[in-house]
Amino acid sequence: MQIIDGKLVSETIKTQLAEKVLELKALGKKVPHLAAILVGDNPASETYVASKVKSCAEIGYNSTLLRFDAQISEKHLLDQIIALNENPDVDGILVQLPLPKHISEELVINTIDPGKDVDGFHPMNVGKMVSGLPTYIPATPYGIMLLLEYYQIPTKGKHAVVIGRSHIVGTPMSVLLSRNAYPGNCTVTICHSHTHNLKELCLQADIIVAAIGRPNFVTADMVKEGAVIIDVGINRIPDATKKSGSRLVGDVDFAAVKEKASFITPVPGGVGPMTIAALLKNTYYASQGEKVKLN
Repeated sequence: MQIIDGKLVSETIKTQLAEKVLELKALGKKVPHLAAILVGDNPASETYVASKVKSCAEIGYNSTLLRFDAQISEKHLLDQIIALNENPDVDGILVQLPLPKHISEELVINTIDPGKDVDGFHPMNVGKMVSGLPTYIPATPYGIMLLLEYYQIPTKGKHAVVIGRSHIVGTPMSVLLSRNAYPGNCTVTICHSHTHNLKELCLQADIIVAAIGRPNFVTADMVKEGAVIIDVGINRIPDATKKSGSRLVGDVDFAAVKEKASFITPVPGGVGPMTIAALLKNTYYASQGEKVKLN
């Protein structure tokens, strides 16, 4: 069993990007600029955005954080996005989700300029991804693909089971893993809350991507020997032994499943750091007028 070290791979990517920024500066060119919008005071969103802004600073990107009260009107938020679209100094725009209920996430995503949509959620970018065209890939799936590539994990002809069908992780992962490329060429089964024979399907899987948002959902009796386990879940559960009174766990019962897996991502330290690394790569490509090519 080998632990897939997302921290190691993300730091490798960030070092490469930092070198590219130094090259841009040496040539007197503009460095990438990421603008992030945070609405409200959701603790998880605060943490995610802080990590993104910190990572920008570490590698030499410029960043702008726009914070708004949870009561901001939908129109005012859309006006802020349009202003960023029109700002030539801004290369990438992300709006941290979730948003307050009175604001349409669909409308917000659709308002972002597809050329600055470094989260990869705009329908135009999603359509290009499905068509196999260069585009901006949603950061978490892109990060997972980078992990598979870094560890040279075989994917061709493998059966991949994706648990979860969100537009952020599950659905794009199913598309990317089935593409005629490496990583890819998998036979993909996508499972969700209405899947009746989930355990049976998981036991057939060479690769399991767990993105269902339920702590320790994937147990050892659902995993065959030698399977590759990608745990996307980030769940906080009570733990009296911790000073904070809680700890983070994934969607996979790591302690038990690792005994059967050939490769496995830990939580924390697996997929999480790669999401930020992939976002930074998307932002670099956007700053250069390029797109991500996975084949």
